[in-house]
Amino acid sequence: MIIVVTGAGGPTGDAVSRYFRKHGHTVIGVGKKDVDLLDRAAVQALAGRVEREHGHVDGVVHLVGGWRGGRSFAETSLDDWDVLHDLLIRTLQHVSLAFEPLLRRSENGRFVIVSAKAAQRPGAGGAVYAAAKAAAEAWTLSLADALKGTSSAATVLVVKALVNDAMRAQDPEGGFPGFTDVNDLAAAIGGLYDRPAAEINGTRLDLTS
Repeated sequence: MIIVVTGAGGPTGDAVSRYFRKHGHTVIGVGKKDVDLLDRAAVQALAGRVEREHGHVDGVVHLVGGWRGGRSFAETSLDDWDVLHDLLIRTLQHVSLAFEPLLRRSENGRFVIVSAKAAQRPGAGGAVYAAAKAAAEAWTLSLADALKGTSSAATVLVVKALVNDAMRAQDPEGGFPGFTDVNDLAAAIGGLYDRPAAEINGTRLDLTS
């Protein structure tokens, strides 16, 4: 399969890319140095290049993320909203709009984002983060509606937060209760291909339960 991983430069992107490569698939990792995901024309050009070079796309895993928040609701900075809007929403819009036509034609395509429990249970100090995640979920579910009747699916994976080996090394006593390991996330994404598209399209799959 041909799998596009956006936000591939971090530990989560590394884990997802490793998973698919280990299983014999071609991974096109997109990081900050590769394409400016805030430039819609550049993202459209990326999709066109992938189509010319590979002829199809079987998966888009959108991992661009970030967190901003305040100590209280009243101390929320709307500058943080501007940052998260670009990171969590605008990049998603550009990537999904560019790759939707390719996913519609795929024999078994998947579009995946990672959301957070906070989108449904926001805390007072996390208003901007929760709102941005909720918007990203709504956008992805709209993509899912566009993919109805095809062999592709758009799915939201929900975590409390993610943890990787470097984080554990920095805080060996942390425990990270309820966190999802990035390797388990990668395996969950891979497992989406074992389920019928119609079964998972437009769903929120909770990895914390």
